[in-house]
Amino acid sequence: MKTEKKEVYHFQSEVKQLLHLMIHSLYSNKEIFLRELISNASDAIDKLRFESISLPTLYENDSNMKIQISINKAQKTLIISDNGIGMTRQETIENLGTIAKSGTKSFLESLEKKENQKNELIGQFGVGFYSSFIVSEKVSVRTRFAGAKNNEGTLWESSGEGEYNIKNIIKKTKGTEITLFLKKEEEEFLEIWRIKNIISKYSDHITVPVYIQNYDEKNKTYFWEQINKAQALWTINKSSIKEEEYKDFYKHLTNDQNDPLVWSHNRVEGNQEYISLLFVPEKAAWDIWNRDNKHGLKLYVKRVYIMDNYQEFLPNYLRFIRGLIDSSDLPLNISREILQDNAITENLKKALTKRSLSMLEKLSKDSDEKYQIFWNQFGLILKEGPAEDHENLSKIANLLRFTSIKNNNHKQNMSLKTYISNMDSKQEKIYYITADSYKSAKNSPHLELFNKKNIDVLLLSDRIDEWMMNYLIEFEGKKFQSISKEDSSLNKLTEDKKIKNNELSIEILEFLKKVKTILGDKVKDVRLTNRLTETPCVVLSDSNEMTTQMAKLFSAAGQSVPELKYIFEINPEHTLIKKISLINNENQLNEWIELLLDQALLAEKGNLENPHKFISRMNKLLLT
Repeated sequence: MKTEKKEVYHFQSEVKQLLHLMIHSLYSNKEIFLRELISNASDAIDKLRFESISLPTLYENDSNMKIQISINKAQKTLIISDNGIGMTRQETIENLGTIAKSGTKSFLESLEKKENQKNELIGQFGVGFYSSFIVSEKVSVRTRFAGAKNNEGTLWESSGEGEYNIKNIIKKTKGTEITLFLKKEEEEFLEIWRIKNIISKYSDHITVPVYIQNYDEKNKTYFWEQINKAQALWTINKSSIKEEEYKDFYKHLTNDQNDPLVWSHNRVEGNQEYISLLFVPEKAAWDIWNRDNKHGLKLYVKRVYIMDNYQEFLPNYLRFIRGLIDSSDLPLNISREILQDNAITENLKKALTKRSLSMLEKLSKDSDEKYQIFWNQFGLILKEGPAEDHENLSKIANLLRFTSIKNNNHKQNMSLKTYISNMDSKQEKIYYITADSYKSAKNSPHLELFNKKNIDVLLLSDRIDEWMMNYLIEFEGKKFQSISKEDSSLNKLTEDKKIKNNELSIEILEFLKKVKTILGDKVKDVRLTNRLTETPCVVLSDSNEMTTQMAKLFSAAGQSVPELKYIFEINPEHTLIKKISLINNENQLNEWIELLLDQALLAEKGNLENPHKFISRMNKLLLT
């Protein structure tokens, strides 16, 4: 194959932004560039091992997988090479010239406004390679895809200034060789001891041996020295693994800068044999709500890497769990489609789900502080669990956290066990209310009786809460009850002051009849109630009707919502009700009744169909 002139390409616009941030920003931890390049090399070797299962010739008579690092102080270069899968010319352009991730541009723009978050860019979007420009004035990549004809390779070069060069070359060996031409102020990375320390810190437990070229002063010869353990951490007996080693391995596995909150290392033998190593991050990924978010476990079969982000082993509500599974039961050449239908996979999913929930339960018992960090980051995701996983419903419910009227703040830190332990012996159900915000829930008129009787109520204001409560029916024998829906247990709370017709004034009884006539089919029913203390009236849903919050969810999703008809409850002890009941002017009474209903609907829904009419009516009555 003839060599050719270099072709000049321009970086994708997002890459230009990325390189600008990296090159012109001060990073407190520049050494991470080497971790990223070693990780990429390790992945390339893992991929070759997997592809070689069905096509052994890809090894090209070189199955001794390794990563090599060499230093040339005279030329101020650091070279990282591997004998992995390598890249074709097109893959080189796609992998090193573009970032094929949705949301990249907006994310980069947000980083420019938040200087302290720039370090978090590393490990996201698959941009680890670009971290080499933090320390380099020029980067050269020589690569050849395993099995390429006539040793056809590709040379990629760039100074990180908006463009890169591509050239066809001859490369005798498969894999990738990256040469970093270091900046003058980064010459510390030309010291062997410095490289050894970085590899020991970040890459000690990758499954590929890493060698550095050293010089024997006595014999005046060069030799290759292995500088990492190259043993998969998950295969080591956990009693022999230090806490720091788990943390370092997590960072290598996930490219996360933070330590994990908790982890679980488990070996199972018997009918199914596998090793799992699961981690709970300290911080949610920026794109965890993105539909394209890649999550799941890294899958190995008999120590052979199969794929990243395999989602079939954990339900979606546990998508924040990171880690890996190494199975001895799955066939090595299994495809993604077969794996999804494999009975072994389903059994593994059940086991790993229970293991993950047990890990969270242990965290909640061991450290309130750490569990609160977890809940603040991932509580909304865990709330998806009751709808997705009925089998583990009680375990999930035990992990949920809430705020309540007795909490007196928005912090969700109360477990259901705590709520039940604080219940009065006569309290039949777990009471809750859903609303658009914490303030709205806390100030709902439905709470008046509960505040008066010192009965705690859970305040639910996350958008998913109403959906969750459709599946969270009971906990430890106590059923959940929305206080904005009609229920016999709510009526029993007022039995000490039960409304009796013979105790009511004629004016109030007549007033009740008039209200029913005036409102007609605008409401489902009109009743008197003693559940209110400060509010003249309130609306609540019938026990069989859709709640207000559920209707809002359907409407937000673009689905049609049936007309809601509420039960209109009136407080006969309220001064305003007593005053209005004495009005004889029919038109004026109509206006007052309509105003009271609008007030109750506004308190319940947070909005009105015709707010202008409501304001006009209120102004009119203020002038009378």
